Amino acid sequence: MRNLIVIIFITLLVGCAATQPSFSVSVDSLASPIAATKKTYLLIPGNKGVSHNDLQFQEYENYLKRVLNGRGYIAASSEEDADLAIVLSYGIGDPQKQQYSYSLPTWGKTGVSSANTYGTATTYGNTTSVNTTTTYTPTYGVTGSTNHTGTRTTFFRYVLITGYDYTEFKQSEKEVQIWTTTVSSTGSSGDLRRVFPVLMAASEPYIATNTGQKIPVSLSESDNTVKIIKGQAVE
Repeated sequence: MRNLIVIIFITLLVGCAATQPSFSVSVDSLASPIAATKKTYLLIPGNKGVSHNDLQFQEYENYLKRVLNGRGYIAASSEEDADLAIVLSYGIGDPQKQQYSYSLPTWGKTGVSSANTYGTATTYGNTTSVNTTTTYTPTYGVTGSTNHTGTRTTFFRYVLITGYDYTEFKQSEKEVQIWTTTVSSTGSSGDLRRVFPVLMAASEPYIATNTGQKIPVSLSESDNTVKIIKGQAVE
């Protein structure tokens, strides 16, 4: 029985390892009535100290451009051609440790499924004696549970994409926000490079729109929408 439990446990571990993790993402977007009229954009880094020469920004910029191109936006060839300035900001929070508890079943004998009795008879003169032996076949199952505690570390990952009326800025230097989309997720991965394409894929249907509320989205890295954002071939 102990060997059987070990085999079951290993099977569960292998199954979990073969399954792509799912990312729970939240998308929250606001837009003004003129948002849909501004489509030719400049993309600007929003993080302090980050320039267009930053390699990480360039990687994330390419992911966002695929989202924007799919939504009908056009990258401006010059500042004069742009009517929209899009500011891209991103980050990841400090690790947060959370304690959790769980119980595991304990296994053992739960009863008897059958009993077999056999014996031998010995005769001495007029006297006969019988020796018997009974064997029992036990049943096994859950006999109870044991409580355990563990610690889980999570990270808050976010992307903020904001569109400004660049035509107005060129005329008056006023920063008029016409839409903003916030994409966030909390999970065990502290690797923003890994999570960023998933966040972008989740934002694609909602970017520069008015969602009216936070929209929950669940995606895995093997989803075609994520592959498209990464520039990979899809099946």
